[in-house]
Amino acid sequence: MPKLKLVVVSQEKKLLETEVDELTAPASEGEITILPDHIPLFTKLNPGELRYRLGKKEYSVVVSYGFLNLNDEGKITVIVDSAFDARDLSLKKAQAAIKAAKENLKQAQSTKNRQELIKAEAALRFALLQEKIAKEAKRA
Repeated sequence: MPKLKLVVVSQEKKLLETEVDELTAPASEGEITILPDHIPLFTKLNPGELRYRLGKKEYSVVVSYGFLNLNDEGKITVIVDSAFDARDLSLKKAQAAIKAAKENLKQAQSTKNRQELIKAEAALRFALLQEKIAKEAKRA
């Protein structure tokens, strides 16, 4: 059976390069699933969980805003601001990030700086997503 080649790149590093049977991504218009022989695609990604399957095992990566490109050869390139392998997420670190994001949000609200407020809200949403996925990984 044909495979897809998945590459996930963030600002910090190339997080992942592997073959997959299936990929589900948080596209801006809703969740999408890509299987082998899918038509070429370019889409914007929202923060969320990027899930991929290889055989009977499913893995996930937490991604921020970014883009996904699927070429006609079955190569999927995901370029995001930041990404974390769910297996590397720590519940303690996620909770610390939530606390820091809430403090930044309070500070941004008090200064009424719109740009800082938007950044703080996005950081809080991303930290909450990390916490959710860390809890799910702990249960698995």
